[in-house]
Amino acid sequence: MEKTKILYVEDEPFLGRIVKESLETRGFEVRLVADGKLVQASFEDMEPDICVLDVMLPNKDGYSISKSIREVRSNVPIIFVSAKIQTEDLLKGFESGGNDYLRKPFSMEELIVRINNLLHLTQKTNSTTKEIAAIGKFIFNSSRYELVFQGVVRKLSNREVLLLQVLIENKNATISRKEILMKVWGDDSFFNSRNLDVYINKLRDYLKGDEAVKIVTLKGVGYHFSVG
Repeated sequence: MEKTKILYVEDEPFLGRIVKESLETRGFEVRLVADGKLVQASFEDMEPDICVLDVMLPNKDGYSISKSIREVRSNVPIIFVSAKIQTEDLLKGFESGGNDYLRKPFSMEELIVRINNLLHLTQKTNSTTKEIAAIGKFIFNSSRYELVFQGVVRKLSNREVLLLQVLIENKNATISRKEILMKVWGDDSFFNSRNLDVYINKLRDYLKGDEAVKIVTLKGVGYHFSVG
């Protein structure tokens, strides 16, 4: 059985070594890179199953690295780790292609849970979702991680695809926040609930070209996704 390959980018030597060794004892194959400008070559050489990126790095920051990775592979999971955890930091991380955001300092147990959860969700998406769906005037291609509107293609992150799938499955019906969180994140923690708010706002922005497509917040309940 092949080991899961992790590209881990961290410029703090002690932390990098500890995390790398801890992940390796759990059966992962880990490549540690400390310089932002060296990440792209390592990514293309290793072809990792998942990336764990520090944000503040020498020569090239984690957000820029994520964008570069997305140009090569749109569906590889990316986890940011950073002491910066304000809403604007989360937004920047997700906008650059990140799937999850872990605050420093973090426990190895939490990092491993998030790695395994993201890998599970990604494999589930790749194995079960090969359809093209119409959403009003939009065309959603889940297998290619694309949302098309009037010929313009927008690339989606893995988490955006998962969330949009859940909404489509419950089109013109109400779905609770808890159900969405369990299906897309695997748990309904406060942190993931904040992430859900960010992603809902992103999807609203993506879909605003068609006034017939609406994601309505039902306070204390969840969301109603209406099309037409």
